[in-house]
Amino acid sequence: MKVSLVSLPVQDPIEAHEIYTKKLGFKSREFDANALLAIVVSASDPQGTAILLEPCKGSFAESYQTSAFAANLPLMAFGVKNAKTELERLRVSGVVLRPELDNPDWGIQNVFEDGCGNLLMIEEKNAD
Repeated sequence: MKVSLVSLPVQDPIEAHEIYTKKLGFKSREFDANALLAIVVSASDPQGTAILLEPCKGSFAESYQTSAFAANLPLMAFGVKNAKTELERLRVSGVVLRPELDNPDWGIQNVFEDGCGNLLMIEEKNAD
């Protein structure tokens, strides 16, 4: 079994689609503004796991999203080959980065705001 689609709560899927494709570098898999349907995939792995940018306004997911954000908990992590390069690209794109780059034993990580109400994590894993 393999994960093919995950749901990420966002306040506005139309705005989230714009942010995820223009600032974060994802590729649009499916987009229908009238249906509030926005699905993105990694540009480097378009056949990989897709992210459904799920509208959460007025639903139980909105309180979950707000609580996770207030507790500084990232809802998803993205793996990259070079965290410093990726974080600089995000910063230049206007993405809000959280604490300074951290270097735990297992790799490099950092948290950033997606601009849609979520905290997300970038992680660079050490090669084995």
